[in-house]
Amino acid sequence: MDGFAAVDFGFAREVLQRGIAALYVVAFVSTLNQFRALLGEHGLLPAPALLDWVAQKSERRKLLHPTLFTRWRYTDRRLVALSWAGIAVGVLLVAGVPQLGPPWLPMVCFLALWFGYMSVVSIGQTFYSFGWEMLLLEAGFLAAFLGSNDQPPPVVVIVLFWWLLFRLEFGAGMIKIRGGREWRDLTAMTFHHETQPMPGPLSRRAHLLPRWFHRLEVIGNHVAQLVVPFFLFAPVLSLWVPGPVPQIVGAVAGGVVIATQLWLVLTGNFAWLNAATIVLGFSAIGLPGVGAAERAPETALPWTVSGMPLWWVVVTSAVGVLFVVLSVPAVRNLFARRQLMNASFHRWQLANAYGAFGTVTRERIEIVVEGSDDEEGVHWREYGFRGKPGDVRRVPRQFAPYHLRLDWLMWFLPLGHSLDDWFTVFLLRLLEADGPTLRMLRVDPFHGERPRWVRAVSYRYRFATRAEHRADGAVWVRSGRRVILGPLGLR
Repeated sequence: MDGFAAVDFGFAREVLQRGIAALYVVAFVSTLNQFRALLGEHGLLPAPALLDWVAQKSERRKLLHPTLFTRWRYTDRRLVALSWAGIAVGVLLVAGVPQLGPPWLPMVCFLALWFGYMSVVSIGQTFYSFGWEMLLLEAGFLAAFLGSNDQPPPVVVIVLFWWLLFRLEFGAGMIKIRGGREWRDLTAMTFHHETQPMPGPLSRRAHLLPRWFHRLEVIGNHVAQLVVPFFLFAPVLSLWVPGPVPQIVGAVAGGVVIATQLWLVLTGNFAWLNAATIVLGFSAIGLPGVGAAERAPETALPWTVSGMPLWWVVVTSAVGVLFVVLSVPAVRNLFARRQLMNASFHRWQLANAYGAFGTVTRERIEIVVEGSDDEEGVHWREYGFRGKPGDVRRVPRQFAPYHLRLDWLMWFLPLGHSLDDWFTVFLLRLLEADGPTLRMLRVDPFHGERPRWVRAVSYRYRFATRAEHRADGAVWVRSGRRVILGPLGLR
């Protein structure tokens, strides 16, 4: 690092800009494919109804995060236009095209992605209530100030990325230590691979590993989230301490974060949470001479500072001051007894609090949706979801970083005291054989025809042992069948 310029973090900037832009592409593709069926004009929780309710009283606007759709009336067509625009801008950033211009050009592109996606998240209700939504928003905002290829990245912005990664990892670690006993007695990972929201292809194999290995997983998690994050800031010492040691320490810390996240990628499906954390982990890796911009000639002074235009130093420094102010509630939250998880402290969703899996469920309850096309409701057939477990012989697929929002919400249903309102509407859409709803599923047992009845049945699922798998090829074993809703039919 050299004054205001993080001269050795050009490669880190490349990964951050292109990686975050790629995640925005994934997010907008997910929105394009799913938003209309879930939240569109005829969705399960129609966004226009929410916007109409907000518009009735001026004070209700404060309950909604900023969105284009308070001034630009929502329609499904406009949602599609916004999604395609986000995809186009994201692809350009992944290709590095705006980064070839002046620093304001990638700034405008990233801010467009940030506000465009926030416009979607703000009206996404429960289907967009995940922590990685605000994580992507904050990362996109910070990426706007990384600059372009003809100058080094600003120190203040690189440090803000470390601060984001610190809150993400240390916040998750503190949530676990304060949460379920299973994180303190080192048994959490004995259950996690089996009961996580959406297992992946290797989740069963990970679950069947020895208990001592699961204990090591928990210990490794605690070290990676409660100790390692402090070392992310080590490269700052290079401003005063000569030699490569501070940068090496920071790079090792980033490498540890990346390695632990890769294990989670291999063993689960957490949308873009792990991918985003991996991208952020590269912010701590400084490589001298790799991706570094040429320093501006001395004759350019006094309009350049550390190789950057003076106006850009002022802008990025202002962003740093802004985050210092906005981060006060987040710092308090990290050390509060009642720590908030995945919380935003103001409307713009910056300097947020993060955390996940404070408790780990010990058994997996799955809600299976069935339909019948006979009058008496004697013969029932199951609807198949794309990601959530259903067919006991089907190996879970890898979908992350893509986000299957319906499947994730299905995992949360058994954890509540009652079934959510959207689920009743979902069953109604199945009775109507609604095309957009059926396209979100993997299997429609009635091939587009209307069933006479639908119902919801709960089972306890567990991974098959090696012996059970050899016997009949089962991946899951289910038991404890119970009808929890229905049968329901149309009059």
